[in-house]
This record gives sequence, C-alpha cells and structure tokens, in this order.
Amino acid sequence: MKKTLTTLAAVAALAVAGIAADASAKDWGKGSKIRIATEGAYAPWNFTDSSGKLVGFEVDLAADLCKRMEVECEVVQQAWEGIIPALQAGKYDVIMAGMSITEKRKKVISFSRAYAQTPAVFVVVKSSPSAGFKSPLERANLDEVDASEKAGIDALVNEFKGKTIGVQISTTHENFLREFMGNDVTIKTYDTQENLDLDLQAGRVDAALASASYWVPLLSSDKGKDMVMVGPKLTGGPFGAGVGAGIRQDDKALVEMFSKAINAAIADGSLSKLAVQWFGFDASAK
Repeated sequence: MKKTLTTLAAVAALAVAGIAADASAKDWGKGSKIRIATEGAYAPWNFTDSSGKLVGFEVDLAADLCKRMEVECEVVQQAWEGIIPALQAGKYDVIMAGMSITEKRKKVISFSRAYAQTPAVFVVVKSSPSAGFKSPLERANLDEVDASEKAGIDALVNEFKGKTIGVQISTTHENFLREFMGNDVTIKTYDTQENLDLDLQAGRVDAALASASYWVPLLSSDKGKDMVMVGPKLTGGPFGAGVGAGIRQDDKALVEMFSKAINAAIADGSLSKLAVQWFGFDASAK
C-alpha cells in the first residue's frame, strides 16, 4: 500500500543516540498499555471526521486487535514525515498508517505480518486525453518483471511522457515513479493525499498515483466523480510486501502479539469484513 522511508539518516541518528528511555524494549503482554500512531490524513485507511475524531480502517482494526490481545490501546495522530523517528524515540509503540513493508524500512524497524495488500494505480480526470488509455495488461508484479509486464510499463511511460505526475511524498508510490518513470515525467510531491487530489482536479497535475484502496472509495463518491483509474494495477518491487504494523526492532514480543492477533482476525473473517466496509472491496492480507 502506501509508503516508504526518506529519513533513514535521521532514524539511524536517533537509534544510535538512544533518544528516550521509553524507546527501550518493554515487557509486553496482557494488560499492557500500547500507543498506536496513525497519520489521520489518508482516508479510508485513517482520517479525522467532522468532529476531529480519528476514524478509518486502521482505527477500527487497531481496536479489534487490541481487544484480541487484551491490552489497553490509545490511537494518536502523527504527521507522516517523521513518523518512524518518533517511533524510535518512544513517542508511541506501534505505527498503523498504511505503511508498506519494504526492505529499506526493515533495516530500521520491524513489522507485524501484513494485514492488507492492495495494488497501486494511476488516476486522471475524465476530461484528460489519458482517460482513454488502454493498458496491454491488467496487472504488473514488479518483483520479477517479465516481457509482458515490461511492455505494460513501457506503454504507461509512453502515455505519461512529458507530463506531470502527482504523488504523496515519502511513499512507495514516489519510489516507483522515480525508479521507473523519473527520466520521462515531472514528479510533483505533496504532503497529504488530499492536497494532491485538489491539484489533480484543478489541472495542476496530469495524473496521480496512489493505492487502489484509496481510489476506489473516493471514485465512488461525489468528490471523485470526475476521476477515473487508468493503466495496470501495480504490485511488488518498490511497493513492498503488503501493509503491516511498524514496531521497534527491540520489541519482538510486541511484533509477535500483533502478528498473532492479525492471523486470528484473518482466520475468523473480521479483517476481510473491515476491508470491505472501508474500501468497498477485500483488501485484506491472506
């Protein structure tokens, strides 16, 4: 799903310095108090409602997992940039913020097993010349790109060549653009997906790239009625191995607790139901 890391140096500095005593490994188990950080600006994964309350798929999932673990949880809002350094510093214990499990991130934090898996896809406004673009393939897995997938990516690059693509900063989606399309398009980054959406609708960018789990609910609403998804659904490679809970590397017991609870939520269908409720399709991990 969603995001990548551009602050490895900052994270490493915090880790070496041992910024806060709270960041050290704790004894986790039933009755523990756990602080979970989410961005609060990436609907329907996590966002704030009209009253300012944090809501969304990950907020509901956190409540479900905490009940299964028999722990007391508090969900707090944290801006995306700096979310990993603040975890390392002990500001909270877990990140549930549409964070993709990537090899780069695994060098500085640990992850629970994945709880969601969803492809990335481009969106344009319906009046765009690219709205009629027909991809030669429906999906492309970038772990090992075969000839047909390469042809699909090449067609995508040719379609958007010379155009401006919007993307949220410090995300796996930005990584993909820089790796696969950086020489052919202008990449414009945004602090939040909401600000990107506004510029797409205003014509300040030609296309936007984000997770299908973000686009599907938006495009079925009034806000997204003038937008359309184009091109193949992209997975693997820079997009990582699904979305999981980010946890400090020393907190192995907490990683195991979350993974066990996620497995239970998958097994009894609860995770699938939450995904369908919030995304309109089953984006849960299997």
